[in-house]
Amino acid sequence: MARRLRPLLLVLATLWGGGARAAEWQGSLKGTGRMLVDSNAPRDFSDGVTSGPGADLALSVLGTAEGRGTGERSQVVGRYELGARKYVAFGNEDTLVQAGALEGSLALGTEWGVGAEGHAKDRRGGSRAYSDLGASLFAEYAPDVRLALRVRLGARRFVYRPDHTADFGGAEVGVLGRYRLDRRHSLSVFGEWGSRRYGPLARPFPGYVQTPDRRQDGALVAGAGYTYRGPVKLSLTYAFQEVSSNSFGETALRHRLTGSAGLRLPWNVTLLAQGSLGLARYPDGIFLSPEIILVEEDEGQNSLSLKLARPVSSRVDLELSWGIWSTRLPRNGLSYTRQVFGLGFTWRDQE
Repeated sequence: MARRLRPLLLVLATLWGGGARAAEWQGSLKGTGRMLVDSNAPRDFSDGVTSGPGADLALSVLGTAEGRGTGERSQVVGRYELGARKYVAFGNEDTLVQAGALEGSLALGTEWGVGAEGHAKDRRGGSRAYSDLGASLFAEYAPDVRLALRVRLGARRFVYRPDHTADFGGAEVGVLGRYRLDRRHSLSVFGEWGSRRYGPLARPFPGYVQTPDRRQDGALVAGAGYTYRGPVKLSLTYAFQEVSSNSFGETALRHRLTGSAGLRLPWNVTLLAQGSLGLARYPDGIFLSPEIILVEEDEGQNSLSLKLARPVSSRVDLELSWGIWSTRLPRNGLSYTRQVFGLGFTWRDQE
């Protein structure tokens, strides 16, 4: 099946700037299937008095295809994911998610490069259906193998199907820098700013007389990360996000610390762990926008997930997973907790 990706990427790499003779191709396919026990299938908040959230069984499948076509001075990289989740009792939480990304780059000498990238994600089903589209142009500077800088300029369109007042579009600009200290240690910094324009009018601030205007937000993200690659693989990332709005109650400040680790255990078992801590503040005292989840399992301010994987053949791994996500809303006493236990397998085919 992976061979079916080759003709398309070969043509794209050839058209982008290399000759057919110079083009090389790599591709891979991966499929994952899991049986899940979800402690909070409807993803409800609880006040500690009423009955708790409902648990349910689910089947989850995910397929991923990746490909890379490389010419003498050019490169095309593509990725596509298709995932689905089917619940037994909470059928209204069944989801179908598709995501794809395509990037093409052209080297201008030995240090500079330019390119274009695009991405799309579409989630259907459940209570959080959305489509997220984006495209940008970028320039890269890489004087040696240790340093790489990328600056991009693009546009984004977001459609939140349960509540179209949350739809927005606008321009984005971003920067990413990576520096490799040695073969095991590397640092990264990133920043992004976007202008988001909405359809509805902005809510006026109390005590101020305002001429009605459409809602407009400025979204800033900045952070830094550290990665270690040795007997144990470690990464640690801090990110700050500020959404500043001309609509009362929509401004938010968030701090997030995320860490991950991977190591080999006896009996050829691999342990993967990831955790995050978050802190949010709303200067207006409230937050009116609907909760929009852009990452499939990144549902709470705080999370921890563990996965054990062991190969049962050259292409198939058996996996056991567990994750917990939780947060609390201090102003109304509502809390959110969700645990998911999973047992399944991953199959991979690579050229």
